[in-house]
Amino acid sequence: MSYNLLKGKKGIIFGALDENSIAWKTAERIHEEGGTFVLTNAPVAMRLGQIKDLAEKTGSQIIPADATSEEDLANLVTQSMEILGGKIDFVLHAIGMSINVRKGRSYTDEKYDFTTKGWDVSALSFHKVLQSLYKADAMKEWGSIVALTYMAAQRVFPDYNDMADNKAYLESVARSFGYFFGKEKNVRVNTISQSPTPTTAGQGVKGFGGFISYAEKMSPLGNATALECADYTVTLFSDLTKKVTMQNLFHDGGFSNTGVSQEVIERFTEE
Repeated sequence: MSYNLLKGKKGIIFGALDENSIAWKTAERIHEEGGTFVLTNAPVAMRLGQIKDLAEKTGSQIIPADATSEEDLANLVTQSMEILGGKIDFVLHAIGMSINVRKGRSYTDEKYDFTTKGWDVSALSFHKVLQSLYKADAMKEWGSIVALTYMAAQRVFPDYNDMADNKAYLESVARSFGYFFGKEKNVRVNTISQSPTPTTAGQGVKGFGGFISYAEKMSPLGNATALECADYTVTLFSDLTKKVTMQNLFHDGGFSNTGVSQEVIERFTEE
């Protein structure tokens, strides 16, 4: 069902890889709610994904950009405003990558070149995106910027590896830059801490199936799906949440506030 929540709003969506990705689902929902946008991803990710199919479906243009490159981001912001015909109402940062995870290196045996690259892609890139938008004065007043995170930023999930550190940094950037964007430009910046979701990136984490099963048993409402996260993101891009900023918003079926569930107790008391 569409409510026209984003009618006339324009934005940029980072990280739509394939139909399993939250960014992809969010793009579809934004389109249904009347919003228009530019799609962007790193050239290597674009070769691996199906972003062209999404662009055709939503009538969007694609601008390749490496989110770790200040030059690429400056070009992206300029081109996006030209294509969309003015300042930007919303931005979704849905980027995450750990080479240590991909290479099977444990948290106690990181290769720091891998760590640095993963931090740049997953976390520092958010600061670079925000700074590029800020310096170009590209955001419309009462615009909204959202990045996706995970609760491993606050609690230990051993196999989430250095991505936990990356997400903690990402959330801090949202708070710190959110202050300046709010005070000086009336723009809000938030992160969404989503349930474990079987995206292409998520499934690269060791034991990810266990993550999902455990969270499902712990969450009173069950795990939130990618589509449900897209719906929540739409509300944060709408005018209904104008005073929500600098927040890490848990969208996880109640997992983050549940100490233990009856299902988990029963699982460990079975004879």
